[in-house]
Amino acid sequence: MDFQVGKVVKLKKKHPCGSFEWEILRVGADFRLECLGCRHQIMIPRKTVEKSAREIRDKK
Repeated sequence: MDFQVGKVVKLKKKHPCGSFEWEILRVGADFRLECLGCRHQIMIPRKTVEKSAREIRDKK
Protein backbone atom coordinates (compact mmCIF):
# COMPACT_ATOMS: atom_id res chain seq x y z
CA MET A 1 0.00 0.00 0.00
CA ASP A 2 1.13 3.53 -0.73
CA PHE A 3 1.02 5.63 2.45
CA GLN A 4 1.57 9.37 1.88
CA VAL A 5 1.00 12.48 3.96
CA GLY A 6 -2.45 13.93 3.31
CA LYS A 7 -4.11 10.63 2.37
CA VAL A 8 -6.99 9.12 4.36
CA VAL A 9 -6.68 5.57 5.62
CA LYS A 10 -9.63 3.44 6.73
CA LEU A 11 -8.69 1.09 9.58
CA LYS A 12 -10.21 -2.22 10.65
CA LYS A 13 -11.30 -1.09 14.13
CA LYS A 14 -13.20 2.09 14.83
CA HIS A 15 -12.14 4.88 17.18
CA PRO A 16 -14.31 5.33 20.31
CA CYS A 17 -15.91 8.37 18.61
CA GLY A 18 -17.26 6.02 15.91
CA SER A 19 -15.00 6.96 12.98
CA PHE A 20 -12.99 4.42 10.96
CA GLU A 21 -11.09 7.06 8.94
CA TRP A 22 -7.78 8.72 9.81
CA GLU A 23 -5.72 11.34 7.98
CA ILE A 24 -1.99 10.65 7.69
CA LEU A 25 0.03 13.58 9.08
CA ARG A 26 3.49 11.97 9.27
CA VAL A 27 5.05 8.90 7.64
CA GLY A 28 8.12 7.02 8.84
CA ALA A 29 8.82 4.17 11.25
CA ASP A 30 5.83 5.58 13.16
CA PHE A 31 2.79 7.27 11.66
CA ARG A 32 0.98 10.29 13.10
CA LEU A 33 -2.72 9.90 12.39
CA GLU A 34 -5.60 12.29 13.02
CA CYS A 35 -9.11 10.93 13.52
CA LEU A 36 -11.53 12.52 11.05
CA GLY A 37 -14.39 12.18 13.56
CA CYS A 38 -13.02 13.98 16.62
CA ARG A 39 -9.59 15.30 15.46
CA HIS A 40 -7.70 13.25 18.08
CA GLN A 41 -4.07 12.60 17.07
CA ILE A 42 -2.09 9.43 17.74
CA MET A 43 1.37 8.04 16.97
CA ILE A 44 1.21 4.39 15.86
CA PRO A 45 3.88 1.99 14.53
CA ARG A 46 4.02 1.48 10.74
CA LYS A 47 3.56 -2.28 11.09
CA THR A 48 0.27 -1.82 12.97
CA VAL A 49 -1.10 0.57 10.32
CA GLU A 50 -0.05 -1.71 7.45
CA LYS A 51 -1.75 -4.66 9.14
CA SER A 52 -5.05 -2.93 9.97
CA ALA A 53 -5.48 -0.69 6.90
CA ARG A 54 -8.47 -1.57 4.71
CA GLU A 55 -8.49 1.28 2.21
CA ILE A 56 -6.43 4.35 1.27
CA ARG A 57 -7.92 7.33 -0.57
CA ASP A 58 -7.26 11.00 -1.21
CA LYS A 59 -8.71 13.52 1.20
CA LYS A 60 -11.98 15.03 -0.02
